[in-house]
Amino acid sequence: MKYHSLFNVYLQCDSSEEVFDYLHETLIDTITSFDYFVDWEKIYDHVSNLEMDLNLLNFLIGKNNIGERLSQLLKQYPSVVKTFPILIAVRNKSLKILEESPDDSHLVKEYFFKPKGTLTDEEIDDIVKFVNKSGLSEFFQNNLNASIVDYVMGVEVGLDTNARKNRHGTDMEKLVGKVLKNICEKNNYKYMEQATAKRLKSQWNYEVQVDKNRRRFDFAVLTNNNLYLFETNYYSGGGSKLKATAGEYQTIYDYLKAQDIKFIWITDGLGWETALRPLRETFDYIDYVLNLKMINCGLLSKILGMDK
Repeated sequence: MKYHSLFNVYLQCDSSEEVFDYLHETLIDTITSFDYFVDWEKIYDHVSNLEMDLNLLNFLIGKNNIGERLSQLLKQYPSVVKTFPILIAVRNKSLKILEESPDDSHLVKEYFFKPKGTLTDEEIDDIVKFVNKSGLSEFFQNNLNASIVDYVMGVEVGLDTNARKNRHGTDMEKLVGKVLKNICEKNNYKYMEQATAKRLKSQWNYEVQVDKNRRRFDFAVLTNNNLYLFETNYYSGGGSKLKATAGEYQTIYDYLKAQDIKFIWITDGLGWETALRPLRETFDYIDYVLNLKMINCGLLSKILGMDK
């Protein structure tokens, strides 16, 4: 990373070597916020969209002849068909199932859960079969003590935890985005999230050649004289991806530098403890590699303002 006197002012570092040591020593061990655990807003939206039909299913709780009752329900309220996947914790509108046939061979049968104005007898029979075979009929009859809505709320919370592995990436973007927005508002810079070459051309009339057609930068900032493109990430654990990411950003830097476009990489997390060599190589190669502490101390604002 090219050294500038700003690093002495804001980080008390007198060389690039000291700046890298600062970057390494101030990596943080978590960016977990309270929003990380459960995305309640998303869950409430999902449940709300199904609530009326889920309440209709309460009709089945504790009934002995579930198949007959379900057939009646589907004939009168065919829209309830869309609720069955979430009852087994999936979101698909259709499911392919490998089934045994009477001759001990196997066949794949597809069950459809997209709501329709009316259901044929064959379609109703298929849904009843699905409910029986999947164990839902037993569940309705003997094991469900709460309302279906309450049960699905619990299912949604469980499914939402699967999204946690992706939240640190979006959390990092939120943290960096907040800093960048404040900088841009104070200095009257243009600001863009999820910047593509197409959006940069259509909204800012700025031509950018990219190495991949689907290349999308986390942020773009247009100051008085320069376009800055940003990539952000956070790594709590190690792995081969860190080395690949660091190498990729050297390629991106070369591609953008040839167009006189600035590139800033903001990364953090103790995962880099397992990949300090590739981090250092990219740090030495591109102009700016920063972490959260470095951008929060005011350094990023000054870097963007150097072209005033």
